[in-house]
Amino acid sequence: MDKLRLTEKIKNKALALGFDKVGIARAEALDPDHLREWLRKGYHGSMHYMENYFDKRVDPRQLVKDARSVISLAMNYYTPFEHSRDPAIGRISRYAWGDDYHDIIRHRLKQLLAFIQEQIPECQGRVFVDSAPIMDKQWAVRAGIGWQGKNSNVITRDLGSWIFLGEVVVNIDLNYDVPIANYCGSCTRCIEACPTGAIVQPYVVDARRCISYLTIELKPDEEIPKALQPKLGNHIFGCDICQDVCPWNVKFARPTGEKSFYPRSINREPKLKELAKMTESEFRENYRKSPIKRAKYKGFIRNILVALKNSKSRD
Repeated sequence: MDKLRLTEKIKNKALALGFDKVGIARAEALDPDHLREWLRKGYHGSMHYMENYFDKRVDPRQLVKDARSVISLAMNYYTPFEHSRDPAIGRISRYAWGDDYHDIIRHRLKQLLAFIQEQIPECQGRVFVDSAPIMDKQWAVRAGIGWQGKNSNVITRDLGSWIFLGEVVVNIDLNYDVPIANYCGSCTRCIEACPTGAIVQPYVVDARRCISYLTIELKPDEEIPKALQPKLGNHIFGCDICQDVCPWNVKFARPTGEKSFYPRSINREPKLKELAKMTESEFRENYRKSPIKRAKYKGFIRNILVALKNSKSRD
């Protein structure tokens, strides 16, 4: 089968599986300088895993033997609901309102790889969705999915930045897409809107100041820095502020067709006072197969207590 026909079949299958965008880039080494400098400045905070497997992180050929192509896929997760403005209601990032995207996307990536191997039995490959040191955003940009915005998120022209990313890396040649232009222009709304000043310069985020990092990645037994606590407001898991203000999201966000990403009732308008009484067993039950379990019980309660303190100060 020729490359063009195979590439078209792969893209059509990806769309049939529920992915909203698919692009393909040649598997080769990425420029390591930006990542190296970001790590050198300590912007990764306590995410020490970002320092590990540096060579694999910047070169997918270290992850898949004889890798030739990186198939980048995006799935829309936007749902047409607004965050509550009530400070007594806990604020959860949109991506965590529904079921854990890792499980949903990984299953479909495996289906796509199996389809490719049906067409080309000698094809070998691996699927990735936050499961290995691979730079999702860089590959999405190289594959023409979108461009990396000033808030570091990948932005698409037709869906905005409400997308999950995943990859299938294979050892066969395909037709390659090209990156698209950066359409951020002179806009700085995301930078200006960030309450903690985490976007230290366009395209560079200091994770140590990012609300998402502080409420998800910061280890459960670590305290959120006191100077930043008041700026978290009622955020208890993640943050959407830099995405909410992005003109590309305001104009082009559209509801996902994946019902698994729609909000669970417990996540729509969770009352902080009720959440603060939650036991560990209730946490495990409430957030089974949810991204929120990543914060762990102790970390989630820490976040809730900070938000509760902030809501009382506002009252």
